[in-house]
Amino acid sequence: MKAVVFDKLGGPEVLHLADIPKPELKPGTVLVKVRAAGINFADTLFRQGQYLMQPQLPDVPGFEGAGEIEAAGAGVSNLKAGQRVAFIGSKTYAEYALAQAGQVIPLPDSMSFEHGAAFPIQVLTAWHMLHTCHNTGPGQTVLVHSAAGGVGIVAVQIAKAAGAKVIGTVSSDSKAALVKEYGGDDVINYATKDFAAEANRITGGRGVDLILDAVGATTLEKGLGCLALFGHLILYGRAGGPPEPLNLFRLFERAAKVSGFTLNTIPAVPEIMRRGIEDSLKLIAQGKLKLLVGKSFPLAQAAEAHRFMESRQSTGKLVLTA
Repeated sequence: MKAVVFDKLGGPEVLHLADIPKPELKPGTVLVKVRAAGINFADTLFRQGQYLMQPQLPDVPGFEGAGEIEAAGAGVSNLKAGQRVAFIGSKTYAEYALAQAGQVIPLPDSMSFEHGAAFPIQVLTAWHMLHTCHNTGPGQTVLVHSAAGGVGIVAVQIAKAAGAKVIGTVSSDSKAALVKEYGGDDVINYATKDFAAEANRITGGRGVDLILDAVGATTLEKGLGCLALFGHLILYGRAGGPPEPLNLFRLFERAAKVSGFTLNTIPAVPEIMRRGIEDSLKLIAQGKLKLLVGKSFPLAQAAEAHRFMESRQSTGKLVLTA
């Protein structure tokens, strides 16, 4: 089968298309004919050897996708060949990929494979930060960094659906218009304004109840200065680099808390995983959550797709189509 492979760590140029063996079906898994694979910032870190999971060279990137089940392994009774699904897995930049049955999501007939590939990581990451790590609801204000990105544009909508007021931060005025279109109440261009000062101004000095931060180095410390009393900052990425060690005494000022999140922890608790999937699909069916695929690339152009993601020009979700 065709797959995107890298033999050494490095920039996008290390990615190339190659022929590799099709994965062998294992008990508890399904083999999926991949029609679309989601691209995440984590994929760029994986390519560089800077992610939580280290590549075993030569390796294939990708942690999510969508397609049709080719075959189901022993012990899998709720999934069948031919079924349209999205899934969380590994090595998804390929024509075929394996997925654990518990991380497979049946796709509604109305959802395309490209939108299916945009669902698992970005939607469930946003939903669980807002509803598992935090109890988001009416009367709260949520600040979403990188609000025009894959997780960000979803988080804006899920927070709005929960009744919260949403402030987004972006790097350009064109991205600000997009976030407004998807429900943001206020949008701050952090390239021209101090986001913490603006957030405090917008809230009349009260501050925000929740910050979703995938940037890290340039945002975490400053974000502590615009949290409300008992505010919560969730760090779930480091697109701007790892932040400096946290001075816990900064939290005393507003009885605030900082937590970390990765979606990798959720499948270990099936009922929580299921609740996130069901509620998110319900929001989509109700028209309260729309998935934005900003750009699609053919599998052979994975290196170009990574360059585009790292340029910070992208909006919504980037996908590869096989």
